[in-house]
Amino acid sequence: MRYFIELSYNGKKYHGWQIQPDAISVQEKLNYAISTILQKKIEVVGAGRTDTGVHASQMFAHFDVDLELKANVVFRLNSILPDDITVYEVLLVDDEKHARFDALSRSYEYRIWLGRNPFLLDFSWQIHSQDLTISLMNEAASLLLEYENFQCFSKVKTEVYTFNCNVTEAIWKLEGKELVFYISANRFLRNMVRAIVGTLVDVGLGKVTVADFRAIIESRDRGNAGLSVPAKGLFLTNINY
Repeated sequence: MRYFIELSYNGKKYHGWQIQPDAISVQEKLNYAISTILQKKIEVVGAGRTDTGVHASQMFAHFDVDLELKANVVFRLNSILPDDITVYEVLLVDDEKHARFDALSRSYEYRIWLGRNPFLLDFSWQIHSQDLTISLMNEAASLLLEYENFQCFSKVKTEVYTFNCNVTEAIWKLEGKELVFYISANRFLRNMVRAIVGTLVDVGLGKVTVADFRAIIESRDRGNAGLSVPAKGLFLTNINY
């Protein structure tokens, strides 16, 4: 039988979602909790990967087991998991349902705080400039919907079968001092959102024009794009099936 797990996590202490040999990951903690409850080795399959320090307000994973889980499984998992990982639901699904390959789209938010706020240090990139021209940032962001190849925003040393992504939303919204970038696509490349945000901030600061931003996309060269912004401002927020 196959089960889906819906969870969220604060990524501050973790070296991303995926298990690594010499670092703590979210996947490792979840495997341990499920294996402990079921008294057998269980390995979950995540809907995707998040990098070191990135958060997820919604993440899905699946695992297989040859028994029916009890109604209190969510309570038991949360009693074992650390406080910065929370399971919300465990659902029985069809055996063919796949957390990663059946996902139709994924959405991220990148949160910037314009100024200083000690209570948001772990959950936003705080910049002390009020000089961002958000209208230009949105004009440039809209260009993402015109292209498919985003090699210029991908981590250089990565093994992928394609750099193509179908971006369906890319927009900045300002509420008070919080500036949030919303982006949705069928898939994302490693480091893609953080590189896009860094380049769009350069547009907002007048370092890069909208025409330059288009040229950067068309160049397919990571060296032409902006810096990767800090991971702590990035949240995986929705996975659609």
